[in-house]
Formats: sequence, C-alpha cells, structure tokens
Amino acid sequence: MRMLINVPESVVGDALRGIAAAHPELAVDVENRVVVRRDAPVAGKVGLVSGGGSGHEPLHAGFVGPGMLSAACPGEVFTSPVPDQMVRAAAAVDSGEGVLFVVKNYTGDVLNFDMAAELAEEEGIRVARVLVDDDVAVTDSLHTAGRRGTGATLFVEKIAGAAADGGAPLERVAEAARKVNDSARSFGVALSACSTPAKGSPTFELPPGQLELGIGIHGEPGRERRAMMTAREIADHTVDVLLDDLRPTGPVLALVNGMGATPLLELYGFNAEVQRALSGRGVAVARTLVGNYVTSLDMAGCSVTLCQVDEELLHWWDAPVQTAALRWGR
Repeated sequence: MRMLINVPESVVGDALRGIAAAHPELAVDVENRVVVRRDAPVAGKVGLVSGGGSGHEPLHAGFVGPGMLSAACPGEVFTSPVPDQMVRAAAAVDSGEGVLFVVKNYTGDVLNFDMAAELAEEEGIRVARVLVDDDVAVTDSLHTAGRRGTGATLFVEKIAGAAADGGAPLERVAEAARKVNDSARSFGVALSACSTPAKGSPTFELPPGQLELGIGIHGEPGRERRAMMTAREIADHTVDVLLDDLRPTGPVLALVNGMGATPLLELYGFNAEVQRALSGRGVAVARTLVGNYVTSLDMAGCSVTLCQVDEELLHWWDAPVQTAALRWGR
C-alpha cells in the first residue's frame, strides 16, 4: 500500500506535529500525546475530555475548541490512549468545576478511562463519565461488550460541549451527554477495507462487487455481506435498520459520515437518498451534517447516525463552535 507517511512508528507523532503547526489555538503535547484548548482551564466551566485510537480523524483532536472538547487524548492507531494521558488532560482543563470523560464503548477505552477517573479523583479532580454505544449493527464485537461507540460521539461531544460552555454544572453536562447517546443510533457500510500503517494491507478481504453492512470503525466485519447495491438501496436498508431500533417520535439530527476514502460528491448524493428515505417514512430532519468526521483510515464507505432532538438539544447543537473540524456561529 502507498501511504503519505515516513515510517509506521512515527505516524501519530508526525500528525500531532502537523496539528500544532496548523492550529496555534491548540496546545499540542506531542511527547505525552495530549491536545488541549490553549485557553484551558476556562474559569467556571466544566472540562470535556475524550480520546481513542488514532485513525478516526478528525475525531477527537479535530473537535477540541470552544463549544466542544476541552482536550483530546490520541492513542496509537486503533489503540486506546493510556490512563496517564487522560489524567494529564483532565488536570490541564479542570477549573474546579469537574471534568466529563466521553468514552466510546471499546474495551480498552473503557478500562483505561475508568482507571484514569480513579487516578484523577485521587488528585482532587471531580470526574463523571459518559459511555457512547450507538452502533446498532452488532451487540458484541471483537473489541466491545455491548454496542460499539461510533458516529453519535460527535453529537455527544458537540451538545455536551455547548452545555458546558453555557455554564451548566458537571451533573447537568453529563445528563445532556447521556440523553444524546440514549437518543442516537448509527449504522455503517464499507465499500472497501481500511489499511493500517503497521500492517500495510487491508484489514479484511472484501471481494470485488461486494459490500459489508454494519462495519465498525476499526475495520471490524459487519453483520452481513451483499452484492454491491445502489445508493438508494443502501439508504433504504440503513434507514430501516436505524428506525427499527430508534423509533423516533420527533425530529432528528442526521449525520451522513464518510469513512475516510469516500468523496463528498458521493456523500452528498447518498445524503439525498437518506433524506428521501426518512421523509418517506415520516421522519422530520431538523439538521444535517455531511462529511468525513468519524473515519476509519482509508476505508471507502459511510455511516449514518440519527439522534432524536427536542428544543433544548437543538439549541445546544446550534450553539457556536470553533474547532479545527467543526465550526459555526460567533
């Protein structure tokens, strides 16, 4: 495989140096692998910390900034960050109002964030934790007990970030984050496998003319393999799977997310089919976001996340945000 890298061992560090050069509003500790808002800690504000394996960019470092995360901890590719990173991040953003850990439901992430919470509390930092487990494709997977955490992570980080920026206390920010997770479902489709820098070849074999339904963001296999389908057929299948589980009774946020290698031309065309499918099933879409946000290296494909919203959640979604990868308002 041809990759724009030096050597696999330096991929994460090289990327962090690039982030630091491009975004002076962030404090990037390359050695300890922590990305922090340069103005942190913000007086009177709850800190938000998330993280996970690299390879899902712009998640999570691309979402650090006003209106979203206070800090992010990147691990090695598809590997959880370690507790020391998380404790360092929590200490950097704690203003005395406490810190919320946003954790995707993967075994390594869960164990390490739990350990980090204990260590941070020993240092006098009040910590709450929210688990994101929105993927309806499989109940258990190679990396999880229960559902995987995928696209809803963006919704959780954005809405909880807005609540924190608005001065909500730790318990209220955590409540908002859990409400988003409980109201969100995701489903992904792969048109090709991803290739990690260390392996240099696809993580699974997908024969020509086939696609994988229900894949995870680490190249995990899905629930079913089928002959290639049209965008309309994929949208109908995806929306049916999501609505069968979510059963929304009100408007939804919709994220049409690229997995890394699918161009916007295709994603916008696919979004048109998703919108058609939702409208045809009587579901109103309050807001839509299209692009590569929660990726899987160079995987071709997409995921769809729906989150039922009320006026409060929609208000927090619309609130200003200024990060490397997501920005509006102000």
